[in-house]
Amino acid sequence: MKEKKIDKFFFTTVILLACLGVAIFVSASLGLLVKSEEKFFSVLFSQLVLGLVLGTIGMFLAMKINYKFWRKYSLIIFLCSIAVTAAVFIPHLGWSHGGAQRWIKVGPLSFQPVEILKFGFVVYFAAWLSWAKGRVKNFKFSILPLVIMLAIIAFILLKQPDTKSFILITITGVAMLFISGTPLKHILGVGAMITIVVSSLVFFTPYLRERVKTFIDPSQDPRGSSYQIQQSLIAIGSGGIFGRGLGQSIQKFSYLPEPQGDSIFAVLGEELGFVGTFITILLYSIFALRGLRIANNSPDMFSRLLVSGIVILIVAQSFMNIASITGVTPLTGVPLVFMSHGGTSLMIYLIAVGIVLQISKFQNKTA
Repeated sequence: MKEKKIDKFFFTTVILLACLGVAIFVSASLGLLVKSEEKFFSVLFSQLVLGLVLGTIGMFLAMKINYKFWRKYSLIIFLCSIAVTAAVFIPHLGWSHGGAQRWIKVGPLSFQPVEILKFGFVVYFAAWLSWAKGRVKNFKFSILPLVIMLAIIAFILLKQPDTKSFILITITGVAMLFISGTPLKHILGVGAMITIVVSSLVFFTPYLRERVKTFIDPSQDPRGSSYQIQQSLIAIGSGGIFGRGLGQSIQKFSYLPEPQGDSIFAVLGEELGFVGTFITILLYSIFALRGLRIANNSPDMFSRLLVSGIVILIVAQSFMNIASITGVTPLTGVPLVFMSHGGTSLMIYLIAVGIVLQISKFQNKTA
């Protein structure tokens, strides 16, 4: 099929999200400047140079690589992503912070390999389901492979522990099953099994149990487990309709935990108000709808599943963050895509967006 131009509407949406993300991230990071100038510039370098600049270069390179490349090397990509993620347990290579073993540290640089695992999972599962084709109606070619993959991933992630990433990968995998044409009764069966597993995790894991209790009663421990949600709601509420103004947040100074990380949407709400949060949610919604339209018009099953998986992963993570910071769901600790601190995450997602844009050149219908 002859290549056309990339989907400019989708590309513009990504640029707007990235620009808004940079503005809010720099503003939210000012809270660090008060505490440590060295930490402030380290975080800026990680996000803007390693994340944004390298990610943008990666995005444009991905736009040049034919999407069939990812199918050809999907198994290698997935196995490498598993190996890199498991490497966090290697002494002197893995690095722990806050009781979690989720980072690999090489000299002055550190990164979270789970971001690579998310991408590797989507690429390989898209390749597997497209290979299975009509056989996805058979349990052995759809549900069983997903369960095996999730079991391997769970063994690595739950030991770190990183429950939120496991849930995100699971949501994405189930959605890809649905798009592939797997019978709904099979998907509902998997959904029920996953619900039981997650419920068991919550019951037997103290920090998860505490988060659910905090969600049910946010006022139970305002100086302890409820502190983050309380401060986040104060920040968002004080923003009013139009916000205090970019850079004018008060909560980011010593009140909000990780204002440049998990709590960045609260800073956005305080500085840009209801109007800013509405526009942000609208941009993510447009990203989702346009991305799924590209998937629907993709030339083959692999490209359709690959685009769908990437879009669902990004949107699910973003709305999980927004929902938890606004008190709609229990706190998850997932970063807001394109905005929260995480150079690895930003770089990987920009490369993934480049793949979507490359596939958009082969759409069967005019966009």
